[in-house]
Parts: sequence; C-alpha cells; structure tokens
Amino acid sequence: MPLPLAGLVVLDLTHVLAGPFASLTLGDLGARIIKVEKPGTGDDTRAFPPFTKGKSAYFAAINHGKASIALDLKGEADRAIFERLLERADVLLENFRPGVMERLGYGWDSLHARYPGLIYGAVSGFGHTGPEARRPAYDMVVQARGGVMSITGEDGRDPVRVGASIGDIVAGMYLTQGVLAALVDRARTGRGRKVDVAMLDAQLAILEHAIAITSATGKPPGPTGARHPSIAPFETFHASDGLFVIAAGNDVLFEKLCITLNLPLADDPRFATNPARVEHARLLKRLIEAVTLGDTRAHWIARLQAAGIPTGPIQNVAEVMKDPQIVARNMVVDVLDRNGRQAFKAAGNPIKMSDAEDRTARGPAPELDGNRGEILRWLDGG
Repeated sequence: MPLPLAGLVVLDLTHVLAGPFASLTLGDLGARIIKVEKPGTGDDTRAFPPFTKGKSAYFAAINHGKASIALDLKGEADRAIFERLLERADVLLENFRPGVMERLGYGWDSLHARYPGLIYGAVSGFGHTGPEARRPAYDMVVQARGGVMSITGEDGRDPVRVGASIGDIVAGMYLTQGVLAALVDRARTGRGRKVDVAMLDAQLAILEHAIAITSATGKPPGPTGARHPSIAPFETFHASDGLFVIAAGNDVLFEKLCITLNLPLADDPRFATNPARVEHARLLKRLIEAVTLGDTRAHWIARLQAAGIPTGPIQNVAEVMKDPQIVARNMVVDVLDRNGRQAFKAAGNPIKMSDAEDRTARGPAPELDGNRGEILRWLDGG
C-alpha cells in the first residue's frame, strides 16, 4: 500500500530546523519534498557538526530523503524554474522573516491569486501578525520568552533550556498539523489556505499545567526539577546505584506502590489523595527513598513493572538507541548514502499506520543542488 501522502509535492524553502522538521514528517508520510536552497551555501545546517566523511550528521538527520535544487529567487532564470515548480506543487513551506516572500513577489496574496489550490505554510519566530512579527528568533529565544525556561530546571538554580530544541520542533509539529488540515479542507473546497505558525505561540500551547496553575492561583509556577507540580509521586527517586523514575498518577497506582514497597501510607491523610500528596511531596519522596535506597534500580524497576506501576530507567541517548522497545518499533533507522550504504543514523517515524510500510532505511540526504537535473526532467514531463 502506498504511504498516505504519496503523490503530494511539497516545495520546501525552509532551513535549519522548524520548517525542515515539518517537511521531514510530510516526507515520512509519503510526500515528495523538493528542497529549494540558497546557491553556494544551502541550508545553514550543512555546516553544523558533527560530521561524517565531511557531511553533517545534523543535516542528514532532518533532511534525508529530500531532493535539493539551488535557486536564486532574485535571478530571472531561477525564478522561472521556481514558478514552474509552483505550478506542480501542492504545498509551499517557508520560514523566512515575515515580509521576505512579499519582497520577492511570492507572498501569500500573490501566490493564492495565481495558484488558488496551493497551500502556503509559514513558520517564524513571532508569526505574521502582531507588533513584533518581523523580529528574528531562535529556539532559545522562544523557550525563554514563551515561559518554558521559567519552569525548567531545579528550584533556586538558573533557568535552563530544554535539552531538545522544542522551540523549533513543536512549531514544526504544529505546522505539519496545519498543513494536513488545509489539505483536508482543499479536498472539499479546491482552494488552498495559508497556515501561519509562530514558534512563540507554539511554546505557549504546550504549557498545559503552567497556564492552569497560573490562571487558578494567580501565581506562576517555577521550576520543580523532575517533579510534576500537580501529580505525586511523579519524579525521580534514588536507588542504591542511582536514579530512576516512578509515575504513580492516581490513587489506585499509589496504593499498588505502597503495597509493593511495603509502605503503610495509602490511608495516611497526608497521602490519601493526590492533592494531599502534592502538598506533602517532599516528605513523600523521603519516605519512598528510605525504601528504594535499599536495593538497585533494576530490582525496583522489575518489581514495580510487575505490579503495573509506571516506572523506568533514565537512559542516555546511546542506551535509548539500543532499547529493545525502541528497536522493535523501528525508531532508529539507517540514512543511506548515494550508493545505498549506511551513512548515518536518524530517528524513525513515530506515526505508525496500518497498511503503510515502515521502512528501516531512508534515502540519502541531498547534495546541494544535487537533484537539479532530475527535477528539471520531471518538470519537462520526463
């Protein structure tokens, strides 16, 4: 069976991470991604370490399986090629600062008039409206301004950014969702839509408990380390050989935890309900650790899993990439080189779909302008 987006053509002008993450997802679902790059240098991430045989592993992880053509959108000949591509495209993605595409003559209003079925997906730091729409932004900026850094880290320590670039990645996810919704709408109406996603907006959208706490109490939450501010016990705990996690998210699981650890706490009024446990979370942690420090992480994880209590080790990325569950779900895939040999490793597609092949390998990351001939032949009907 073909992948669900087979036959869809995405013209991808994006660079670095947010936009390329969106086009990567669309590509994993079957779309043909034509990456339009700046002549000479291409996507900035081509120069990002680490490198394998002179090629960026970072670039390959986000751009595998795409085709590349280098076009100067200020040059007459390249503009002509670009406009031929627009005639064949279903979706255009861009992550320039607002106003750049308009200056080039390719803003939404102009393109919608000429190509009414084209879906226009834009991701930027602050979106295409509002007083700061034209300001530049990176992942760090929106994590800081969007409130995520204020709740990340340990209490009393300096705020830290989330280790993954969620400012970019979450925006890329929302851009993908918007594009897919616009495709559904186009199937009904025949007309494309503009999808405008701001990285800052996307950060606010993931502050589920922080917004609830602030709106209910009038006081914004601060960082709580690994502990969840609204559920207990839901954090890291020490065993004799290091840390592991326990997430007993309701009263039934807490009672099972007490039985497993032989802790007579389930009927104690300080711990009988989740609100009470949250209020006494520090004391609860000490009482649990008085038991878990008596044996190893492996011992406790095995016992808790046998009791049906959510738990797990804190793994580094090398361990994650060898995790049997991750491997069984095909979540680490080979990225091939142009000769079909394994060149890089990348994350697989987390969207598992019936009657759709979940490939164990991905096509190569494109050389800059490396698919020009193939793309031009396709435009000519070849």
